[in-house]
Amino acid sequence: MAKQFPIANSNRHIHLSAADIETLFGAGYELTHMKDLSQPGQFACTEVLDIKGPKGVVSKVRVLGPARKQSQVEVLVADTFKLGVPAVIRDSGKLEGTPGCTLVGPCGEVELTEGVIVAARHIHMHTTDAEKFGLKDGDIVNVEVPGDRGVIFKNVLVRASDSYALEMHIDTEEGNGAGVKNGMIVSIVE
Repeated sequence: MAKQFPIANSNRHIHLSAADIETLFGAGYELTHMKDLSQPGQFACTEVLDIKGPKGVVSKVRVLGPARKQSQVEVLVADTFKLGVPAVIRDSGKLEGTPGCTLVGPCGEVELTEGVIVAARHIHMHTTDAEKFGLKDGDIVNVEVPGDRGVIFKNVLVRASDSYALEMHIDTEEGNGAGVKNGMIVSIVE
C-alpha cells in the first residue's frame, strides 16, 4: 500500500497564550478569525505582531489561533540570523531551552524567555491514518517529494492524534528549495 498524503509549506507564525493576547492587544481581546487552516480548529488571524531579537526585527508576523497554553514563535532559519537568536529545530510545544524574543503588539510588549523555534518537519495524521500506515505518534520517517527538484526529506516526525487531518508540514525555505506546491502528493519511503 502506498503511504501518500498532501504536503504544505508553513511560513513564520506566532501562537499566543490567553494572557499574552491581552497584554499585546488589550484586556478582554479575542483574536479575529481570518481563515481556517488545514488542521481542524486551527485558524489564521487578521492580527500580526513584530518579533524583536537582540540583532533585529521581523515585522508583521501572522498570529494563529486559538490561544495556547504557552506562547510559541515559529520562524525560518533566515529569520534567526536577522533576529540574532540560535536556530533551534524543535517539535511544536517542546520549548524548554529554546531562545526567547520580544513580541510587539499595538497595546504592549511581551518578553518571552523561551519559545522561538524552527519547526521540525512533521506529518499530522489522524490515528486511523497512522494505523493504516503502520505508524504511531513519535515515529520518524523519510518522505519523498516528486518533481524536477525532487528530494527525500529525512527525519520527518509523525504526529498522530484523533484531532489531526493528514498533511505534512515543512517550512517555506525547505519547500521553496524542493519546488513544493501546497497540496502536492508525497510518499513515505524506506
